[in-house]
Amino acid sequence: MSIPYYDCIAHHAMRQPRSLAAVDLATGRYHTYQAFDDRITRLAGSLRSRFGIAPADRIAVLAPNTTDTFEVQFACGRIGAIFVPLNWRLAKPELQAILADCKPAMLVFDLEFAERAQELAQDCEIGQLCSLGPMFEHAATAGSPLDEPVAATLDDISTILYTSGTTGRPKGAIITHGMNFWNTVHSMSLAGIARSTVFLGLLPLFHTGGLNVFSYPVFQAGGTVLIMRNFDAGEALRLIGDPEIGVTHLFGVPANYQFMAQHPRFPATDMSRLVFAGVGGAPTPDAILRTWQAQGAILQQGYGMTETSPLVLVLDKEDAVRKAGSAGKPALNMETRVVGDDGTDAPSGTIGELWVKGPNITKGYWNQPDITAASFTDGWLHTGDAALVDDEGYYFIVDRWKDMYISGGENVYPAEVENVLYQNESIAEAAVIGVPDSRWGQVGRAIVVLKPGLALTEDELVAHCAVNLARYKLPHSVVFTDALPRNATGKVHKPTLRRQFGDA
Repeated sequence: MSIPYYDCIAHHAMRQPRSLAAVDLATGRYHTYQAFDDRITRLAGSLRSRFGIAPADRIAVLAPNTTDTFEVQFACGRIGAIFVPLNWRLAKPELQAILADCKPAMLVFDLEFAERAQELAQDCEIGQLCSLGPMFEHAATAGSPLDEPVAATLDDISTILYTSGTTGRPKGAIITHGMNFWNTVHSMSLAGIARSTVFLGLLPLFHTGGLNVFSYPVFQAGGTVLIMRNFDAGEALRLIGDPEIGVTHLFGVPANYQFMAQHPRFPATDMSRLVFAGVGGAPTPDAILRTWQAQGAILQQGYGMTETSPLVLVLDKEDAVRKAGSAGKPALNMETRVVGDDGTDAPSGTIGELWVKGPNITKGYWNQPDITAASFTDGWLHTGDAALVDDEGYYFIVDRWKDMYISGGENVYPAEVENVLYQNESIAEAAVIGVPDSRWGQVGRAIVVLKPGLALTEDELVAHCAVNLARYKLPHSVVFTDALPRNATGKVHKPTLRRQFGDA
């Protein structure tokens, strides 16, 4: 069987068959590249011959993190099918909307979701179901091997990743083989991904952060991916500190690092083997960066999005302390602009919307030509993120455009206020939203979770902010709560906060 250029598992099975490819930490399953390749080629053969999956058919997966998900992803590549991982935390109507949009020929599901999968298959008229259990294992171990993989080009669709599902119609970002290739190039050059890499996956595989930062690039390089079924701060620290496991790379959102830093195991964890500890998905409070630095780990901030496959910006390790708060500089082959409201480039140091262009950018959204057209100007993707560039060319992601509020005619970016809130040692979690105000139009409201056993009043918190912020940025009210709503990757979910606490 010939090996397609995009099939890294088959390639490394040929070159280094006994090297460790993947570990499913929840079940203890270890897969060498040779064993992984055999399972994938038998699964691909079963998908084609037993289940009748044809090129361009979609296969959806509803499951917590498991190495089985990777097997479906690579088997899809071999038969020309399109991989669609689903956010299993979504409500049934949200999943129905996604499945109605992509119309999969098959739904692969974890037994934990068997009842929901059956209902979705019936409601959305999905012809084939396969559970991750005996049925899947038979296909991956006893199925007839695929005789010949489908040839593909860089422009062919590999994956559809849905970036919404909580409000409005979900958007399925089209991910091509070429986007995956360029993201691997960026990951190798910016994060030092290599054959020696041992990557600990913390984020869900239905999200670009879990799938492409850095699982897929590590497979491309021939390294090892350790996958957690669900993020657990204490277990993650144990794995990072274990010299026999030898974790060299990890990537998470600020919440992952925040929860690990608050865990009792954190002070005793040896971070010396970490080559790259990346953080992205949201602006990272300085307090988190300093806490990890004191423990011997430099968190390197980066920026990307589903539509960019995802790496766009990364801060080099030698600049991580000096330029704390920056997302770094553009990756190779990337073009970036910060654009003002008038559509022209914003001056250095001025906030505008980040626009990006390059070979790693999506060609659009599945079945949504109007939204696709509105998202681009002359080939430039509008990211929806507020950013500025300093006089050294370093990019700072200030906040989401939609999270900004205007108070007394001044723009306020919640991330800046949140950064100051986290400097108070009594605060475990914090978020800021804009709420209506009869005098100023909008004012800030801080929603705060205190550390166990500690106390803080609204007046004390506002006084703390007043030392570090202009008056118009100060929260006008504070709500103390037990926990902040977060999405599947651990980022604070601002729409939910606004619904819960956004009254006047």
